Amino acid sequence: MSGDHAHGNPQVHSGAKGSDAHKHKDKHKEHRHKDHKKDKERDKLKHSNSEHKDPSEKKHLDKEKLKHSNGSSDKHREKHKEKRREEKIKSPPLEKPKKEKENGYVRERSPAAVKSEPEDDSGFHASPKQDKASKREHGADGSEHKSKKVKAEHEKKAKKRKHEDEEDEDDEDDEDIKPKNKTKDKKATDGKKAKKEEEEKWKWWEEERATDGSKWRFLEHKGPVFAPPYEAMPDKVKFYYDGKPMKLNAPAEEVATFFAKMLDHEYTTKDIFRKNFFKDWKKEMTSEEKSKLTDLNKCNFSEMSEYFKAQSEARKQMSKGEKQKNREENERLLQEYGFCIMDNHKERIGNFRIEPPGLFRGRGDHPKMGMLKRRIRPEDIIINCSKDSKHPKPPPGTKWKELRHDNKVTWLASWTENIQGSIKYIMLNPSSRIKGEKDWQKYETARRLKKCVDRLRTQYRDDWKSKEMRIRQRAVALYFIDKLALRAGNEKEEGETADTVGCCSLRVEHIKLYPKMDDQEYVVEFDFLGKDSIRYYNKIPVEKRVFKNLQLFLENKQPDDDLFDRLNTSILNKHLQELMDGLTAKVFRTYNASITLQQQLKELACPDDSLPAKVLSYNRANRAVAILCNHQRAPPKTFEKSMQNLQTKIDEKQNQLSAARKQLKAAKAEHKASHDDKSKKTVEVKRKAVQRIEEQLMKLQVQATDREENKQIALGTSKLNYLDPRISVAWCKKWAVPIEKIYNKTQREKFAWAIDMTEEDYEF
Repeated sequence: MSGDHAHGNPQVHSGAKGSDAHKHKDKHKEHRHKDHKKDKERDKLKHSNSEHKDPSEKKHLDKEKLKHSNGSSDKHREKHKEKRREEKIKSPPLEKPKKEKENGYVRERSPAAVKSEPEDDSGFHASPKQDKASKREHGADGSEHKSKKVKAEHEKKAKKRKHEDEEDEDDEDDEDIKPKNKTKDKKATDGKKAKKEEEEKWKWWEEERATDGSKWRFLEHKGPVFAPPYEAMPDKVKFYYDGKPMKLNAPAEEVATFFAKMLDHEYTTKDIFRKNFFKDWKKEMTSEEKSKLTDLNKCNFSEMSEYFKAQSEARKQMSKGEKQKNREENERLLQEYGFCIMDNHKERIGNFRIEPPGLFRGRGDHPKMGMLKRRIRPEDIIINCSKDSKHPKPPPGTKWKELRHDNKVTWLASWTENIQGSIKYIMLNPSSRIKGEKDWQKYETARRLKKCVDRLRTQYRDDWKSKEMRIRQRAVALYFIDKLALRAGNEKEEGETADTVGCCSLRVEHIKLYPKMDDQEYVVEFDFLGKDSIRYYNKIPVEKRVFKNLQLFLENKQPDDDLFDRLNTSILNKHLQELMDGLTAKVFRTYNASITLQQQLKELACPDDSLPAKVLSYNRANRAVAILCNHQRAPPKTFEKSMQNLQTKIDEKQNQLSAARKQLKAAKAEHKASHDDKSKKTVEVKRKAVQRIEEQLMKLQVQATDREENKQIALGTSKLNYLDPRISVAWCKKWAVPIEKIYNKTQREKFAWAIDMTEEDYEF
């Protein structure tokens, strides 16, 4: 940027459009200290002259501008500026300077300025176009059109723009004293806009929290989006019973479509699923249909199934226009229903759509799989919002079950589902203040446990020797919760849900004791279904006194008897509350997960590692936590294929490396023989090629190791729910690992509070 740019010197002129563009460069710059009257006459003479200026003279003048911008005649120049401004205001458009406006846009629309301009999609800011329009009101004729043209051209050519080329791009109608002000105004506007957008990111963690138990002061939202109504099957699509087509009434047909959509899934082959489905399906049939449809094995849903497959394929083959239309409709619904106003801030809602009706699947061999999940209607919904807000309106002709104004809870709407009678909620997005505060509080409670965990461990070890059986059982259960990160387990009605258990509800059949196994003493083998019917299988050596107590607990019991018959979850939780305020079994789980991550990261960290190696170390630390918490998953269906593809890439890269090493060896031999500069450069080029391919190969091998080790471990569950995010953020900052390598966009939004407040020296 020249000195004139920096100081805003208006004494740069351009002539008429086209061939007149290069005439006139003011010679008054070479005679700044001469009489003003002579300058004025010379200006008039220049504006009447039609000859072109030589390009070399233009470069010379640019140098002159730079020279004079820092010269010693500042006072004289200021007086001259004032006189020139008066002349410009009086003179017609043809005599107005052009270069200044171009420079104004060059400065404003530099690549950096374009890049840093905030993308405004929040709906809270005024449109930039409106700002520009208001500034153009006082411009000369055509200035709005030309401004757009200049900006577009300058943005397009930002990186390769030169001053010589820029002087030909506008015509004189654009020239006015306004562009300079406009540039300043634009910069100011952009600055305000960026600042406002930054302010819209609600840093709730810097505010004081309510102490009266209230979660919000004001809450306004539009309510949920209901599932679309059922559309009857086309007449050409038939349902068959015992080989004959049969027309079903709408409710029965809708439930039949739920089964048809799952026809290729293994669920529909399971006896309990088929039995539950048929029982609930008959409830939707007419008496005539019930009398005819007596055997599910005689029902043929194949045409329905093929119809839905064709529908699914048609959706994949939609035109760009149709896909765009769907996206626009989804975006419209999101903007209308996906946000609420909470305490004067716009917050994202997590699940604003009501789940459509269908067949219940459950986890594992759930006893209720196949049952009908009924359609949720407005009459089932309880709405929660502020009294002084604009209340959500139910669909026409319907009404809500209830309208509440309870600011002690965080949900926006709730209803009771019919399968297990559990209450479902519409809540805020994980990135919201409500969720963030809850997370922050959870990890702070776990940090408090760190301060007293040694005392608690000493106490439950002493309790193993208690004379009371209930205290012994409680102490052993607490040992398992602490050491193995077992869940406490919740009491439930028999047969209501799948046969899943936690620590307190373990039965005799779930453990086996081995005084010695594989060179280890006092081994306990656990084998039971945990949460979500995930099998927990583990062989773990325990302390001798724990082993002896377990032998005692098993005496004279049948396989289906409770292991801890003097203990339940409520008794355990009451005891934990007495040990530390806010302590639950989950706090132990959170504490052990977070402390394990921190310890593993310290052990695995190596400052000389490459970025992929550091990320691998992080994933290994995360994996240690996932194994502790039993966060398993089935290997992805595409796992084998993706691993084969990755191995192919590794093989190809190894071949490239082998060839590159041979070329390097040959280049070294040639250099040894000739000792000239050319051969020396060749050796250096070949050496760098080998290093580059070695790095690429290592990256692929690390990726393969990571995938293989993680194929049956779910890292996301612990990362989102049990690991204090400040540990990960601090590690990233300490080892210069981009946070994007550890947390995706959704996770970064969820943990914005941790990313903002954490320094590299943070300790859990």
